[in-house]
Amino acid sequence: MNIPLLLLLLLATTIVVSFCVKSEVILVCVCGVGSSYLLRAVWANPWRIRWKLQAQGINGPKPSLLYGNLWEMKKIQASAALKNTAKHDDDFVAHDYTATLFPYFEEWRKQYGPIYTYSTGNKQHLYINDPELVKEMNQCISSELGKPSYITKRLAPMLGNGILRSNGHLWAQQRKIVAPEFFMDKVKGMVGLMLESAESLTTKWANIDVVEVRAEEDLRSVSADVISKACFGSSYLKGKQIFSKLRTLQKAISNQSFLFGSHAFGLASTVQKSKIEVLEKEIDTLIWEAVEERERDWHEGENKDLLQLILEGAANNDVDKDSSRRFIVDNCKNIYFAGHESTAVAASWCLMLLALHPPWQARIRAEMAEVGALNADSLPKLKTVTMVIQEVLRLYPPAAFVSREALHDARIGHILVPRGVCLWTLIPTLHRDADIWGPDANDFNPDRFANGISKACKLPQVYIPFGLGPRLCLGRNFALTQLKILVAVIVSNFTLALSPNYRHSPAYTMIVEPGQGVHLLIQRYAT
Repeated sequence: MNIPLLLLLLLATTIVVSFCVKSEVILVCVCGVGSSYLLRAVWANPWRIRWKLQAQGINGPKPSLLYGNLWEMKKIQASAALKNTAKHDDDFVAHDYTATLFPYFEEWRKQYGPIYTYSTGNKQHLYINDPELVKEMNQCISSELGKPSYITKRLAPMLGNGILRSNGHLWAQQRKIVAPEFFMDKVKGMVGLMLESAESLTTKWANIDVVEVRAEEDLRSVSADVISKACFGSSYLKGKQIFSKLRTLQKAISNQSFLFGSHAFGLASTVQKSKIEVLEKEIDTLIWEAVEERERDWHEGENKDLLQLILEGAANNDVDKDSSRRFIVDNCKNIYFAGHESTAVAASWCLMLLALHPPWQARIRAEMAEVGALNADSLPKLKTVTMVIQEVLRLYPPAAFVSREALHDARIGHILVPRGVCLWTLIPTLHRDADIWGPDANDFNPDRFANGISKACKLPQVYIPFGLGPRLCLGRNFALTQLKILVAVIVSNFTLALSPNYRHSPAYTMIVEPGQGVHLLIQRYAT
């Protein structure tokens, strides 16, 4: 095994390390050019931060000198994968995938409780799944907590420096442009487009008796069509290459274990890195071509969609041409990805669970018969559809985590979080806590939401399918409205059943999606 470069540097120098714990001073004297910086960055700083957390009573697994808890995480993950392979197919009814996808979090939570610390290479992390502290995180201002820099750096080919990745002033500026386009009054104006796209899917499925479909593929096309028309003034066909390449790039980045790879030494393979760079350039070029086409075709007096507002925001930035182009392309990539991928995945889980529970299909059809024609005014009357969607998002929230980095020393409840610490809240764990949701926390039971979120559980602040705090998902209204329309239209027209080919295998590829697709048997519903 090759000895890491840092270890060679340390062995080749004379190191004198003196710790003065009470005064929180670490004196490092190293003979050798560059060694002092490396020692501080990789060893001294993480251990100093860890000591500050331990002094507040926060414990966790013991890290190794250079790699923290990475080897232990990989060992736990490998063991969980073996156990999952041996499971019976019917086990998926429990819907609890956290111990399979994130087994180290679950193992450490059982050992250390809902608050603990661990490290990956030179990064110190704080796991927080205590409901009261989650509530405190919700109230932290954006200048204190931002998106973790090491993760967003790895996601840069996918998201650039757009709204999903940026922090500080740039994030606030982008939010000012994007957020108003997803306010409920604007989303109501998109209902017609959403209905049109959903009905195109039912038309595609209409000329069949009983057939097996890969639902997630068709749902991605519908969701992509909606975001293209609503935000960019184009159809899915025009953006098809963009969506296809974004999906390929998403998989390529996810294959690198971008969440918990070694931050000190983790390097993507040359082939994989080259593939990602090529995809990034191709996507940027395609988006810019679409932008230029839009600039040529747009006329004064037309209603401004999101793309036009992004163009104006870039023009008002008072920056050079290259920076302006980067601003436009990066935000388009963010909206193309976030605007369709998470909604399509959530819709896929909806259809899977409805196929598994036919009585809820019947309840939705009965509700639709009472409501009549779908439009912006009738959507709020879809109580049953709303309950189903809320329960699906409880069991299968597309975003598995709330992840933040302390941009400054921050206080969350009784904890002083040192600058540089990354915070993690595992959403599906909060959503399945039997003490909060009751003994049926792992079961599909939309009736729990019959009287709204506030009555569905003991602590409603732990229901966070769209994240929390100032970084709450801007597209929440858009996603919920589209989900209501998709579920209502599809269930009104078809009966759904799981195909024998369906294999329940949730997978984490930036979001939690059906790893082997959603194979459904659909049949035209005869009224």
